[in-house]
Amino acid sequence: QVQLVESGGGLVQPGGSLSLSCAASGIIFSISRMGWYRQAPGKERELVADIFSDGSTNYADYVKGRFTISRDNAKSTVYLQMNMLKPEDTARYYCNALYITTPFWGQGTQVTVSS
Repeated sequence: QVQLVESGGGLVQPGGSLSLSCAASGIIFSISRMGWYRQAPGKERELVADIFSDGSTNYADYVKGRFTISRDNAKSTVYLQMNMLKPEDTARYYCNALYITTPFWGQGTQVTVSS
């Protein structure tokens, strides 16, 4: 019903920046929330940030002041601007969308922060 494709991951040095994009296709008109999660080896998948239909946003404490989530007016694409990246940000980042009450996931994009 909803398909999500992430892009923008890669290798970056500490202190650098990356911009992630998640493009939604299919029946996107009723997507109420989109967000980003991440999962590092040996850790649980955790929320990075999400954005709701009313424009409100939510950020994990460890990314506040460094990451910014945004969404286009058609709610077809969500972005994650990541600045001042740290090695502990290294993880696979997954896009998530809530269609009415049903969550959908993308395949993820790898972000590696290393010297």
